[in-house]
Amino acid sequence: MKNILIISESIDIEDSSGSKVNVALIQNLKKIGYQIKVLHYTRKNIQLGNEIECIAIPEIKFSLNYILSRTQRVFQRITKLNVSKFLENIFGHSFTFFNDSRSITKAVNKNYCEEDLIITLSKGASFRPHHAMLRLPNLHSKWMAYVHDPYPFHFYPRPYNWVEAGYQYKEDFFRKVSEQAKYSAFPSLLLKEWMGSYFPNFLKTGVIIPHQNLEVEIKNSEINLPNYLDTNKFNLLHAGNLMKQRSPISLIEGFKLFLKKNKEAKENSKLLLLGHAAYYKNKLIKEINHNIYWSQGNVPFEEVDVVQKNVSVNIILESKSEISPFLPGKFPHCISANKPILLLGPYYSESKRLLGNDYPYITEADEVEKISIKIEELYYSWKQNSDLKLNRPDLENYIGIFYLKEIIETLA
Repeated sequence: MKNILIISESIDIEDSSGSKVNVALIQNLKKIGYQIKVLHYTRKNIQLGNEIECIAIPEIKFSLNYILSRTQRVFQRITKLNVSKFLENIFGHSFTFFNDSRSITKAVNKNYCEEDLIITLSKGASFRPHHAMLRLPNLHSKWMAYVHDPYPFHFYPRPYNWVEAGYQYKEDFFRKVSEQAKYSAFPSLLLKEWMGSYFPNFLKTGVIIPHQNLEVEIKNSEINLPNYLDTNKFNLLHAGNLMKQRSPISLIEGFKLFLKKNKEAKENSKLLLLGHAAYYKNKLIKEINHNIYWSQGNVPFEEVDVVQKNVSVNIILESKSEISPFLPGKFPHCISANKPILLLGPYYSESKRLLGNDYPYITEADEVEKISIKIEELYYSWKQNSDLKLNRPDLENYIGIFYLKEIIETLA
């Protein structure tokens, strides 16, 4: 049996999709039978059950970086001048980043107990645990660097094509990660190939560990459906934040076109959008009616999980792009919900690769007419059998513990 030390930036499932997939991976590694210890920088006392040791990493508060970070905050508050970009162009990262990284390094030194494998997990564009591990060369032979997204930002595919301050330092940082970690892991094959085109060593060390399904323990004995969900209707759900690059406008227009062409569907069809959408707020508020619902903010994961399992169709919406190397964090939840998936994404997409070229409900994210046709096909299938199923045991296995165990057991 392997003993595994996991260093995770967060294990708070409500703060991001990244944290959800981190927790799911941790829980599934425990189910396989590994002894798990988790160091996390969530700044909260969070436990993941009695059998998983979770240790909250304390922030170092007596250091030059800590003092500089607080001084910068006070300066910016008083002067109303944001000097973050200026400083990152000089140092590569913020003083807060450096202090957090050192806090994590200190915690690893204190809590490492000869574990067989060390896995670093991050969220967003941070990768603090990875930066912290670079200071521990004696542990690099046991280190697996999990890379959930492209890094730095200028390595994202379009339309995510912005350049960060201090980009050259960030690029150098990740080159060191690719060269120093004995193993690297990616949630998708396309992401491994994408990052390997910039850092070739990832192609040598990389394995694919897809995002795992996070099983939710319902606190109440009865599952209460939210009042916006009528299970007698044809419900399409998109759950997740809608960033500027992930536009819901064509989806909404495609749904409205479907209703226009199918008058009777107005009485029994509904498009549900759950999550933040700050960039599209004004547009979405205008669209809300008895056929379109928007939560106007974050929804607790427990509620999202229940809704995903009780709608007719789950939607995966990706950016308009030539390629989407990401595996969406909600992909395993949609597979486990066992409902048809309407995938709106580019021709080269990890979600499309997994669903397969023969999967019928895929089209580009901006093709309004085709979106309406796909919704119509799903609607008439639902009319014939309201309990539509995805029925993909191959994908259920892929996101499950048996495939995960296979991958971990291949590590030398």
